[in-house]
Parts: sequence; C-alpha cells; structure tokens
Amino acid sequence: MPTFGILILGGYGNFGARIARALAGHPAINLTVAGRDAARAGAFAAELGPDVKGVALDVRADDRALRMANLGAQLVIHTAGPFQQQRYDVALAAAQAGAHYIDLADARRFVCDFAAHTDAAFQAARRCAISGASTVPALSSAVVDHLTRGWQRIDLIDLCIAPAQAAARGLATMTAVLSYCGEPVDVWLEGRWQVQHGWAQPRRVHFARLRPRLGALCDIPDLELFPLHYPGVRSVRFDAALEVTLAQRALAALAALRRARCIPRPDRWARTLNALAPLFDRFGSALGGMVVRVEGVDANDVPARRSWHIAADRNHGPEIPCMAAIVLARRLAEGSDKPPIGAQACVSALTLHDFEPEFARWGMLTDVIDEAC
Repeated sequence: MPTFGILILGGYGNFGARIARALAGHPAINLTVAGRDAARAGAFAAELGPDVKGVALDVRADDRALRMANLGAQLVIHTAGPFQQQRYDVALAAAQAGAHYIDLADARRFVCDFAAHTDAAFQAARRCAISGASTVPALSSAVVDHLTRGWQRIDLIDLCIAPAQAAARGLATMTAVLSYCGEPVDVWLEGRWQVQHGWAQPRRVHFARLRPRLGALCDIPDLELFPLHYPGVRSVRFDAALEVTLAQRALAALAALRRARCIPRPDRWARTLNALAPLFDRFGSALGGMVVRVEGVDANDVPARRSWHIAADRNHGPEIPCMAAIVLARRLAEGSDKPPIGAQACVSALTLHDFEPEFARWGMLTDVIDEAC
C-alpha cells in the first residue's frame, strides 16, 4: 500500500498536472492534487486513477498547515506561481505540518532568499525544503557542473531557453515574464555587478538543433546564485529566446517603453497578452530547447569553451521545468539519497545523469559540443 503522502498545490495547472501524471501510480506514493476549485481538482484526480485524491485548498487560508497535516502530506510540492510576489507562508506551513517541501519557483528574490527565511523552521521540523526545483537553477546548475567537471577556472556561464511557440502557456508564467520587462536587473559581467534591463536589447543565440533566435535578458535566480556558487566566474547571463521574432521584438518594445516609464508595469496585461499569444502559433512550431555555454580553463590548463544543448519536440518543452521536482519527490518517497535537512536553493542538488531518464522518456535529444575558443 502507498505510504508516502504527496500533496501538489496547483495540482491541475500547467506544471502541477505534469508532475501529478508522472507520480500517479507510483507504488510508494499516496497522491493528492489540490487547487482552489474542488470540481476541477476532483475531475483531474479521477483521470489519474482511483487512488488519487482531488481537494480544494487555498494556500492563502489561515488553516493551510492544519489542512496539509490532515491530508497526510509528507511532501508538499508548490507549483502555484507566479512566485515573484509571494512570501514564504506556504513553505512555513509545510514545515509546521511536518512535511518536506519542494517548489518550482524561478523568481530571483524568492529563491535566493529562501533559505534565510525558512531554514530554521525546517531544521526544527527535521525536514528538507528545496526552492527552484525547475529548469533554473536545478537543471542549469547540473549542466554547468557536467560541462566544467575538473576545470581549473570558469570565466563565463551563458544560458538561454528557447520555448516552442505552440507549447502550452500558463498565466502564471506570462505574469512572471512580464514582471521584469523593462525593469533594471543586476547582472554579474566582467567581474562586477552591472545594471541591464529585462527583455531589452535582443541578441542572436545559436542552438545545435534549432534555428538561431533572438534572445533577451531574463531576471532569474542563477544571475545571483551562480557568482556565489562558482567562485571566480566573471560573467553570468541568462536569456530567453522566443520562436517568433515579432513576439521577441514586441517584448523589447514594451521593455523600452517601460524603461522610459511611458507605460505601467506590463504584468498587469498578462491575462490579455496570454490570450493573444496563440495568434502567433501559426508562425511557430512544436520544437523548443535550451543551450548552456561555458568558457574557462580546463584540467589541462588549456582555454576551453563547451556547450550543452537540448531539443524538445512535439510541445514537450514544458516537461523540463517539472523534472527536478519529479526526481526529488521519487527519492523522498523511496527513501533513497534524501536531500539534507533544512532549506536550500536547488543548486547542484542533482546531476545531469539524474535528468537523463526523463529526457529519454519524452524523446528529447541532447548534444555536448566543444566549441572554438
């Protein structure tokens, strides 16, 4: 009989549903999907199987810790973004309920400040809490570790995600993307902090299995975590490259207008823009991906430049942000290789090898390329 209770918040949403499908049917897991709408939660749970429960749970309610405990949650997976404006109430409620905690946050301040605000509570509860179990910084740090193993020095870390135009889009993701459009972003470049602006000044990015795209700066945890985690690195940059050039240019235009304070924060238009986004689908495809480039000095004291690429076809790209949480949840349920007690950002918590079975499951192709310096 399943013995490990997992509660997924936002369990029928864009990412929560993918995690639920991956965990449903695991012999050690007793799964509950939760959201604000009891009918939707129940209907989705019924799709997953008779042993999955669907419940209504408002993460803002004062009794959320008691509800988590009463539902038998031994692990809470928080997917209900956007995280840019959230505090740590859900994580602290999980600790109060005696549960482990994982979230898919990619909000810079939320992830970077997570341990400072929650570690004491999880240490007292003797539970682990991991923030940022998503593409960034979980997968991105695993890739950097793989590419630079044995290197004497890392000079540059340059990352870019390239979503497929036709892939499923969630309102929370759109809101997060627009929250820093045109806003100042501190970036570690040439050994010092410099201010740039989100989604401004697109540049061309090259991929192994995708056509070149225009990419622009995104404000994510890696920009702050990597200069600390990889001592001596001189530059860290993260871009997102939309498939339709017109859409990328439109975001750059919004960024310019916002930077000049000619318009209010664009995230107030997230619902409208998310509804309009499918109009561009005819100009795109189902192929997305990601590239991570590093430069430095290898184990033989030779200048090196390497890149890792992933291509996700058939609109499977949104599976990637869910993989770290899935791997970690299975480990906790199986009692194997548990994360340390306390709270941490998901930097180097997993290896690239840990992700490879998930890549294979979705037919994703990866390449490691030694590039000319």
